[in-house]
Amino acid sequence: MVTPGILYIVATPIGNRADLSERARHVLAEVDLIAAEDTRHSGQFLAQLGIKKPLFALHDHNEAARASVLLEKLQSGLSVALVSDAGTPLISDPGYRLVAAVGEAGLSVVPVPGPCAAIAALSIAGLATDRFIFEGFLPARSAARQAKLAALVMETRTLVFYEAPHRVLECLQDMTAVLGAERQAVLARELTKLHEHIYRARLGELTEQAATDANMTRGEAVLVVAGAPEVPAGAERESLQVDKMLIALLPHIPLSQAVDLAAELSGERRNRVYDRALALKKTL
Repeated sequence: MVTPGILYIVATPIGNRADLSERARHVLAEVDLIAAEDTRHSGQFLAQLGIKKPLFALHDHNEAARASVLLEKLQSGLSVALVSDAGTPLISDPGYRLVAAVGEAGLSVVPVPGPCAAIAALSIAGLATDRFIFEGFLPARSAARQAKLAALVMETRTLVFYEAPHRVLECLQDMTAVLGAERQAVLARELTKLHEHIYRARLGELTEQAATDANMTRGEAVLVVAGAPEVPAGAERESLQVDKMLIALLPHIPLSQAVDLAAELSGERRNRVYDRALALKKTL
């Protein structure tokens, strides 16, 4: 009887190659196959380590189909390491379908922990870390991004986002408009790399700086934003939640759409939300 192989989830450096753990290096050198989001990128990284292993492409566009192929290889006794382009696999990267399939088949999935940009940014942000929520990448289009942010207006946990360099300014502008200019935030750029830089300020100040400082929009970024202050429970909280959503939405989308969205997100009756929207619109 063939002993099934093990799937290792291996974290790799997000910038500084010295952050690769000895265990990760050992696992990558010992497995039979390495599944990678970008085989070209990972091939270059492995070559620098002096590791030569067969590579198997696994990314967003083929994971559903190719997870079964990797499962068969594991069942045949081959050991497999999953890596992403940088950091911990599955954190805003492909892999969860594969892990789910392997787990459902009763095979072993073993984490080899290490670098993660979200955790690295949280550790230096100086914001509350006892409770936080990771939202990954926000939608690329402004309207969808603002709608997503509006759903987080009342979230009291620290918010963590990833953002591509060409959308940093637009993202900050929408965060300022929806979450408010006074929210404390941190923009962590190029973490662990040569040009790493940490910007700490209120959202409004970060937005103004990003509009004039080209360096802020270069390189991968992590945005850490303070959560909303705690508010009273019960009806008063629900009313405040609806008001904050409407205040964030009304300047950017038609009143009827803002009402529909706020009613859906809050669970409040539409006619009551509509009355609040009419009253608030006169003050905006």
